[in-house]
Formats: sequence, C-alpha cells, structure tokens
Amino acid sequence: MSDVSRHGPSAASAYRYAEQMTPPDPRRVSMVALETFAHVYEVDPRLMQRWVLQQTFPNWDTLRIMNSRHDHLDWMHAHFAHKVIPGSELLAEVAAETETVPVGQEGQR
Repeated sequence: MSDVSRHGPSAASAYRYAEQMTPPDPRRVSMVALETFAHVYEVDPRLMQRWVLQQTFPNWDTLRIMNSRHDHLDWMHAHFAHKVIPGSELLAEVAAETETVPVGQEGQR
C-alpha cells in the first residue's frame, strides 16, 4: 500500500460524483413531504415537476444550507424584525379564533 492510499485519497480520486451528488433514499413523512437527511424536509419532487424544476447540487451543500439556517434567521431578525413572534403563539391565536366562531358561520368574518 502506498503512502497516499494510507493517508487519504489522491487528488485524482478525491471527488466521487455519485457519492457527492446522490442524496440518501428519502423517507416519506406526509403526502407531500420527504425527509432526505435527518431533519431535512422537502416537497416531493414529483409534485413540483410542472412549475419548479429541481436543482441538482452536492449533498454537502444541502447540509451546509440546513446547518446554517438558524444563523440566517438570526441575522434576518437582527436586521429586519421589530418583533419576533414564535409560531406556537400564532397557532394558539388561530386556535382561539376557531373556537369562538359559531358553527355554520365560519366564512362570515
């Protein structure tokens, strides 16, 4: 065995297209969503073929984007938000509104 193979791949074999560009087999999590990597959810690509063509990019880029999403949100909040409202607060407000509407009058607001 040469020194190169013991210490890692040579420059010629460092990039393997299929390994970099083929995500793991997706796991269906709902009628419209798939999970490819842990906590990486996406719309089933078959549902998007008519309107949005899928981009192909490396697995490491998907993981980079996913891992930096909180940094991005923090930056956006710091620069553009006067107030950050948690999603749970919004859902509670919607649930409270739904409970107070009499049956048969849902569309009359």
